[in-house]
Amino acid sequence: MLDEKTLARLKEALGEERDHVLVEIAEYEREGQESLSDVSGENNYRDHMADQGSATFARELDMTLEDNAREILGAIDAALARMDAGGYGVCTRCGKEIQPERLEAMPAAELCITCKEWEESR
Repeated sequence: MLDEKTLARLKEALGEERDHVLVEIAEYEREGQESLSDVSGENNYRDHMADQGSATFARELDMTLEDNAREILGAIDAALARMDAGGYGVCTRCGKEIQPERLEAMPAAELCITCKEWEESR
């Protein structure tokens, strides 16, 4: 199991990462509002079709990145909740301890290496 010092350090790292992801999400939302007029057709007569396609592609990419950031935020929040509940560092699938090295590399990990490998091989 993790000692209190390591747990506190990982909790701080998760909090910092959470703050970073929230800033990232806010930036995507701001950019989305700014580019809404571009994809709404407001400039249809000024822009070439290729430019419109590029703008649409860029907005779809931003939406995908925003979705990924929201998934990361959810994983961080779940890890913080497990910390508060006393279940952090325990695999949510098999119930075995997650290796400290894995948690150091991925503080939001909810699966041990064995379960994660099994999940990815399916």
